[in-house]
Amino acid sequence: MGKKDAIVYNYYKRVFDDYQVLVAVNPIDFSGTELIIHPDGKVEKTDLQYDEDIADDLKVDEFQQSSPLEFNLYLKKEFFERK
Repeated sequence: MGKKDAIVYNYYKRVFDDYQVLVAVNPIDFSGTELIIHPDGKVEKTDLQYDEDIADDLKVDEFQQSSPLEFNLYLKKEFFERK
């Protein structure tokens, strides 16, 4: 098991009027993934590189801590939508 396997990501979520955004952040190198869940159920995935202020930025933008289970279920859905 390598160092990368031991990383525990931080998960955040915000629900807007007609869509929601889920974010996973690697607290070591601040890389992460953003999922946008559209009203029709379509999932849009973007890999991003954040800075060390990402947790504060998400808090200011009213994101709440979220479940890794929910994030990963939508991530799997996005994966199968691409196939």
